[in-house]
Amino acid sequence: MGRSVALAASLARGGELRGRARAVLNALDVTLDADEGPLHVPGPVGTLIVANHVSWLDIVGLLAVEPAAFLAKREVADWPLVGGLARRLDTLFVDRWALRGLPESVDAVAARLREGRSVAVFPEATTYCSEPGGPFRRAVFQAALDAGAPVRPVTLTYLQGGEPSTVAAFVGDDTLARSIGRVVKASELTLRVRAHPALAPEGDRRELAARARRAVLAAEPAHV
Repeated sequence: MGRSVALAASLARGGELRGRARAVLNALDVTLDADEGPLHVPGPVGTLIVANHVSWLDIVGLLAVEPAAFLAKREVADWPLVGGLARRLDTLFVDRWALRGLPESVDAVAARLREGRSVAVFPEATTYCSEPGGPFRRAVFQAALDAGAPVRPVTLTYLQGGEPSTVAAFVGDDTLARSIGRVVKASELTLRVRAHPALAPEGDRRELAARARRAVLAAEPAHV
């Protein structure tokens, strides 16, 4: 079965979201290299999951580890492969960090966290194809502070044949169709998901964002 046919079949399948996301990765022949254990921290509130941002495939990879609602730019709702999965999780779609909408978005994320639901965010707000990436926007970390929710930093890395690869990157003037086409044709592509020890919701949002970014950039991530 070709990848395109397998991909269509994976998108048509039902079932829980984690299984559907893994089926998409399998159809694309992308190996998921993820830590054992959940991304969320057990407790009465949810976990703010923050990761670096490389590709549209990041969303599929995180969902394949543990489904969580996302804070994502509005265009994601209409993307093939990931839009439907994200919509099913009651994802918050925003106008790419529009300043006038930020307070409402922060309040909405905090409300979900208080309800015990985890929320995944890419605080760089756009994609980068190589380290060190971009600065972490601080606003969303206020939601963790307001809700008293732990923050789980996660590092996403793409490899081909064990070496860093930009084949899955979706940056600049690239189109989603071209990016998907590269992934479909890629060989030996692995998405590595490394979770770092959770951060307590302490200090101010500037400090918390800085701590999270340092963890994401750490050379040896470890899930604790």
